[in-house]
Amino acid sequence: MFQMRKLRQYVALLLAGVGLSIGIAACAGGGGTTQTTASSEGGAAGQPVELTFVSFAVTQAAYEKVIPLFTTKWKQEKNQDVTFNQSYGGSGSQTRAVIDGLEADIVALALALDTQKIEKAGLIEAGWEKELPNDSIVTQSVIALVTREGNPKNVESWDDLTRGDVKVITANPKTSGGARWNFLGLWGSVAENPDDANALQFTTDVFKNVPVLPKDAREATDVFFKQNQGDVLLNYENEVLLAKQNGQVLPYVIPDPNISIDNPIAVVDSYVDKHGTREVAEAFVQFLYTPEAQREFAKVGFRPVDTTVVQEFANEYPKINNLSTVQDFGGWDTVQEKFFDDGAAFDKIQAQAGRA
Repeated sequence: MFQMRKLRQYVALLLAGVGLSIGIAACAGGGGTTQTTASSEGGAAGQPVELTFVSFAVTQAAYEKVIPLFTTKWKQEKNQDVTFNQSYGGSGSQTRAVIDGLEADIVALALALDTQKIEKAGLIEAGWEKELPNDSIVTQSVIALVTREGNPKNVESWDDLTRGDVKVITANPKTSGGARWNFLGLWGSVAENPDDANALQFTTDVFKNVPVLPKDAREATDVFFKQNQGDVLLNYENEVLLAKQNGQVLPYVIPDPNISIDNPIAVVDSYVDKHGTREVAEAFVQFLYTPEAQREFAKVGFRPVDTTVVQEFANEYPKINNLSTVQDFGGWDTVQEKFFDDGAAFDKIQAQAGRA
């Protein structure tokens, strides 16, 4: 597939070159000026190039370290300056922005479902998952149960979230990508298959203990800490670890079983071809899989995907024996239809919880 893309690019450039030759011949002797066309790969050799990079909010601390490493390396190897226009926000909002016209060269989103939406909008070519290592998953995390200081309710596992004296804070999975991971973590903690009635009952019991449903993970965190609601916050492990680095030590539990929160990276084909930035954009996403870049992700709380770096940080990330993936639920299209479409499992849970 990658070779086919290269072939299409070559043919496009060949046709463009033919058109340019005809145009020059037509202008010859006519007193017209000769224009120097930019290289198809980020401008003429040595000319600066700009990339627009769009990601979800919690990755900012990592990319602020990774991007300078890449630009230095590229300058040394290609003698070309690369600048990044960076945008960080909720994954769903970032997805809509790109579809609506934010011309991102590269997207790093919270879940593959968001990247697939950009693909369905015709901006990313099908098969993007297979163009990079690890199915284009560049970072990973798991769900953490964040408790109050001293863990006064003695929350140790998923089962404790169904107790009548425990209030749980999580965002609304209809509007939040992070909350969808939380939902799958809850469901998968007891399910033997995606249609398990026990999982439906268990997840319903947990959501009966959810007093409010904020629209996104950031708002859920504010409800827990700033408004002091709830006894347990469902959050990303990487957010907890990053908070610790910033001096805020949060008591938390990593439940086992858990779900692998997989974050993909992708080049936005329509825009890199429009901008002439494909070469440097592809080089950047490939750089993210190097040990050099993976260490920076690991330092700020993300579980690395490079096996060497995994070993280096083994003591900082507890092993989870029962770790599911979204593929265990049939993939994102199946997940969306089964759990989050109108009238699907989550709407039924809401009705049982008295929110219909």
